Amino acid sequence: MTVTTTAWTLAEWQTAYRQGQTPHALLTALLQTLSPADPAWISLLDTAGLTAALEALHARLDAVNGDLSRLPLYGIPFAVKDNLDATPLPTTCACPSFVYKPEHSAVVVEKLVAAGAVVVGKTNLDQFATGLVGTRSPYGAVPNTFNPAYISGGSSSGSGSVVARGLVPFALGTDTAGSGRVPAGFNNIVGLKPTKGWLSTTGLIPACRTLDCVSVFALTVEDAEAVTAIAAGFDAADPYSRPAPTNKSSFPARPVLGIPAHPQWFGDAQAEAAYQATLAKWQELGVTLKPLDFTPLHATAALLYDGPWVAERYAALESLMEKPPVDLHPVVHDIVLRAKGQTAVDAFKAEYRRAALAREAEQLLAGVDGLLVPTTPGIYTTAAVLAEPVALNSRLGLYTNFVNLLDLCALALPAGFRADGLPAGITLIGRTWQDSLLADLGRQWQQSQPWTAGATGKALPLPTFKKTTTPMTDTLTVAVVGAHLTGMPLNSQLTERGATLLESTVTAPAYRLFALANTTPPKPGLKRVSEGGASIIVELWSMPVEHFGSFVALIPSPLGIGTLELADGRLVKGFICEPWALDDAVDITSFGGWRAYMASRV
Repeated sequence: MTVTTTAWTLAEWQTAYRQGQTPHALLTALLQTLSPADPAWISLLDTAGLTAALEALHARLDAVNGDLSRLPLYGIPFAVKDNLDATPLPTTCACPSFVYKPEHSAVVVEKLVAAGAVVVGKTNLDQFATGLVGTRSPYGAVPNTFNPAYISGGSSSGSGSVVARGLVPFALGTDTAGSGRVPAGFNNIVGLKPTKGWLSTTGLIPACRTLDCVSVFALTVEDAEAVTAIAAGFDAADPYSRPAPTNKSSFPARPVLGIPAHPQWFGDAQAEAAYQATLAKWQELGVTLKPLDFTPLHATAALLYDGPWVAERYAALESLMEKPPVDLHPVVHDIVLRAKGQTAVDAFKAEYRRAALAREAEQLLAGVDGLLVPTTPGIYTTAAVLAEPVALNSRLGLYTNFVNLLDLCALALPAGFRADGLPAGITLIGRTWQDSLLADLGRQWQQSQPWTAGATGKALPLPTFKKTTTPMTDTLTVAVVGAHLTGMPLNSQLTERGATLLESTVTAPAYRLFALANTTPPKPGLKRVSEGGASIIVELWSMPVEHFGSFVALIPSPLGIGTLELADGRLVKGFICEPWALDDAVDITSFGGWRAYMASRV
């Protein structure tokens, strides 16, 4: 029996595998339906690539003893915007002369793949992520999924399109000025723009490094939030990465959302009517709407292209700009060349202006819990955008451009349809690290105003509402065996992340302990064995979940985190060692633990 996976949510993929479907069958069938001629794709996984991905997936399943719950994205396909590295596929940034084969995937891609997901293709974009329209690519303009005469939105045009058509349940985009939100608004899907630094940008070709965020497109808020949680985490290799805080606030029972007191529509009466209808529905939910003067926000947005931030785009493309290749899009070329007139003095003056506007914005937001804005003030045909590529693109960023410059987070949501049948999108905007609160509101909105799956017309399950509590106290138990023990050289990596000591105990009698060669400070390696094992002393530490990712990022090869069994049968996260590193290590199991071994060396 042929199974169609169109517009499946994460839960539907997970259910299919629990009921006996296989990644080989479902992903092979899926790839057979994907066409290289589809302008949403730049490259697709071939047969050899799929075979390699399935072999790696099988190895991951074996490593967790077949427990699908430990691979939350097992066998689930996803797409990646082609300014993010995703092996074995090439990276182009929608510029054929720029193409290269990356050695490693971007960190966010690696995390999703480690959770079981499979990259099936790289998606089209406004070249070098410069644009909000989806028309600036030599691989072709990506059409709107509801009416091909209209634009799809950009720059993450392909990622938005393949999710809206239900080809994959989620896709990665990027967001510097709204690129992770505008395609969501134009295609009836969810676009999550996280707090800057929550998702690593290692492996991303930058547009503006100080503003760039990796974003997530999905059919539902729950799926977007779940994918983001897996992809997120501190990355020491990314200078703009930062750990999420442990304590998070909550919105009141009747939140107050700021709306533009005098919204601009540029003559699009249908966009205005759809937004006004949406506001009435939010009030029915018990939300208080407070009109605000958006002048400081719009002034901030103007800095992005009218100020020296465009020089960041030049910095990313400097080698290409010196002698532009024939396939550099002319509009992109002209935009980036604006940097030529900018000086270091201009940059500092603009930053002073941004900081002053940020203080005004802070005061503006002090009286509300968040903002509720139209994702864009309207939508345009492809023909109109090609005729006025810069002016119309600038209009589309009216409610998006300021978000990254002010270090805010945002969640784009479907909000019904305009009179002409095109989607009407809205965006919730919150302060730094209010991502989960926006998701709470998004789920409430979806419960009260259910939307269909992108452009497929398929009904979606209603979300499971969960209320964020304060303080956030989710923790996990980590077993440490060596240099992280109390009083040892690396113990501060635990304490500075808010971890607390629970107890000292021992593993099940199934392990051997080794002193690794050439490690500074000295470190042990723990190996589980089928016979001849012993119980090894460990310490159990309670660590806030939010800081676990940044802790793991500090662990050098050959060490890693796996699951350890304790003497009382409990299973906890703990240090494991890659087998190759034990070849020249010294077996110190007889000491019963690392502390005793280190004492013997004094």
